[in-house]
Amino acid sequence: MLTKAFMEQTIRDYFSACNTGDSQAIQKFFTADGTHYFPEGSPFGALRGSQAIGDCWAKCVAELGSFWTVDNFVGDPETGKAVIEWSHFKKKVGQILRGDEWYQFTSDGKIQEIRAYYACPTHQGVSHHRIGGLDYEGRGYPMNP
Repeated sequence: MLTKAFMEQTIRDYFSACNTGDSQAIQKFFTADGTHYFPEGSPFGALRGSQAIGDCWAKCVAELGSFWTVDNFVGDPETGKAVIEWSHFKKKVGQILRGDEWYQFTSDGKIQEIRAYYACPTHQGVSHHRIGGLDYEGRGYPMNP
């Protein structure tokens, strides 16, 4: 049976695995056919399958110096749905991307689906992608990886 605490810890552990760049460690959090959706026009489209998800994040760590944080969490164990706010630090290119993700968990605690929403589209030459006018630092969001 899912609990709110289990869902939050699973997402935080998944992010920790992402930060290692270890595709196999990332894949363990998903159903084999899990899907990670992104905003239309993003570089990834939809990642289908746990291997595609794990390989993508491993590549981002290697090529972009990616490091992610979980900044806020809300979960509903009855529906298996959770929502987080996150920060994505792309250390090798000097960018920060902010966004939200909706999660769907299976009854056995695996991630079946993630739907990512970016604060704004990424643009070449823009170093901080975020919601305009929001005081991230003032609200205690991480400003460095």
